[in-house]
Amino acid sequence: MVRHLRSEANAGRILPFVIEYQGRLVGQLTVAGITWGSMCSGHVGYWVDQSVAGRGVMPTSVALAVDHCFRTVGLHRIEVCIRPENGPSRRVVEKLGFREEGLRPRYLHIDGGWRDHLVFALTAEEAPEGILRRWRRERRGNTAGPAAPDTADPGASSK
Repeated sequence: MVRHLRSEANAGRILPFVIEYQGRLVGQLTVAGITWGSMCSGHVGYWVDQSVAGRGVMPTSVALAVDHCFRTVGLHRIEVCIRPENGPSRRVVEKLGFREEGLRPRYLHIDGGWRDHLVFALTAEEAPEGILRRWRRERRGNTAGPAAPDTADPGASSK
């Protein structure tokens, strides 16, 4: 798998990241399907260890990766496709301001069958300040929940 990811990354088709939290590997995020030319887009897939779920690790990781794609890599559009029953993953993209675009019936073959996926998307114009900054600002303004730190959790990083 590592060899494949490295080969695809060298070809400019994917950006693979590992996610660390407090010095240990807790997840993975990949920007794949990178298309250049008039499209300039990619799609994000991710997973995180249940032991760190709910701590902001995945929204922070997705925000960092998407900001990197928009500001450094030069992509224009990012999609995230999520199985409808995956509530935690849907909450990640909803927190970050991705818009739901619709359903892709029987989109991916998972667990022995073709599974439907909801499509969420964001373009660079929809996040001119970056989605990490926007998400932090919105969290600080939410008096019902904990205040967001001024910087990313020093124990959380995407590499």
